[in-house]
Amino acid sequence: MKLGFAILALAGSASAFSTVGQTTRTNTALFSTIEKPAVQQMTRFDRIKSKYKGPKIQLDPEIESEVGFSYASFDEAVGAIDYSFNRNDVVKGTVVQYDKGGCIVDIGAKASAFLPAQEASLIQTKDEKVPIESLIDIDEERNFEIISEEDENGQLMVSVRRIQYREAWERVVEKQETDEAFEAECVSVNRGGAIFLVEGLRAFLPGSHLTGRLPDEDLIGQKLPLKFLEVNQEDNKLVVSNRRAVVEAQMEDLSRGDVIDGIVKALKPYGAFVEVGGMSGLLHISQISMDRINDLERVLQPGQKIKCMIIDHDKVNGRIALSTKTLEPEPGDMIRDPDRVYEMAEGQAQIYLEKQEAERKKREASAKDIVLGLGDALDDLGVGMEGGGDKEAPAGDDASDNLDSILS
Repeated sequence: MKLGFAILALAGSASAFSTVGQTTRTNTALFSTIEKPAVQQMTRFDRIKSKYKGPKIQLDPEIESEVGFSYASFDEAVGAIDYSFNRNDVVKGTVVQYDKGGCIVDIGAKASAFLPAQEASLIQTKDEKVPIESLIDIDEERNFEIISEEDENGQLMVSVRRIQYREAWERVVEKQETDEAFEAECVSVNRGGAIFLVEGLRAFLPGSHLTGRLPDEDLIGQKLPLKFLEVNQEDNKLVVSNRRAVVEAQMEDLSRGDVIDGIVKALKPYGAFVEVGGMSGLLHISQISMDRINDLERVLQPGQKIKCMIIDHDKVNGRIALSTKTLEPEPGDMIRDPDRVYEMAEGQAQIYLEKQEAERKKREASAKDIVLGLGDALDDLGVGMEGGGDKEAPAGDDASDNLDSILS
């Protein structure tokens, strides 16, 4: 009997505890659904103001009436002004002071903007830290580009480098359109070539487009004439050539018939490549000597200095055709005695050019005789037609007129 009452008591206690647990969970869920009010973050000025323990100045109302405004009205006026500054906007500002590796810039916003040192100029060295004082002057007024949103203190970050970057690309595009040669300084070298600064932008010079030398450490700091090979602003890619600038400059001073010095660079079955003032010219095997050459290596060797004549050139592509047989006093002298050919090169070149000029005049005279003979034949044909009838006469007159126009 006592055991039965004990079981009933335990069952009642468990039921009571389960009811309390359900009530507790319900209350917890109820509190969890209540949203906490958002706490507005204090600005730097508000935090400083809340910690201020000094005396507070209260202006006399009579003074405020004389001045025409109070602190409260001034605060309302500042709050009513709309400062609309967005990222990528270009604004005018004045440098106020240097601060923490950068400088403070007044752009007319609620808070001054900050210019980091790395955004102060387009041209900066990576190895050494350039002091901000050497890049920006105090009280300097110039354009700045906004590169960030306002932080918790209302401060913006600005840049000069990004404005200079766009302006540099505009100047580079203009240079490419005019296709004029320009000078640039080498700032570094690598296995493939060298890096030059062009309007503050890094341009790559392939080693194959460097004239007369290899891209080594001695090249750093030197200025070379360059021309563009590729300009791609979207991919931020600039490729330049020293060889193109040198070749085109020298090609302007070269003409057919000039005698120049060169160095044999390579031999091929069809001839030799000769370096002429940084340019590569072809001395074809048929232009080496009047006599037949069976073994080119017995006549020329790589590294050998020679004299040759320019017989043709392509200024657009920088190609030169050379000849030594035009300088031979006697056929076969390039094979038997090349030194004699080089000693008499200028004189033989003059003889060759005079002979070419005489042959040109002879060809022109022959062509003129052929045209005049054709004109006489047409005149005789016209006279014969006039004797045959009046209707055919105009045709002869037209033929004579056409001949006169050709001769004139």
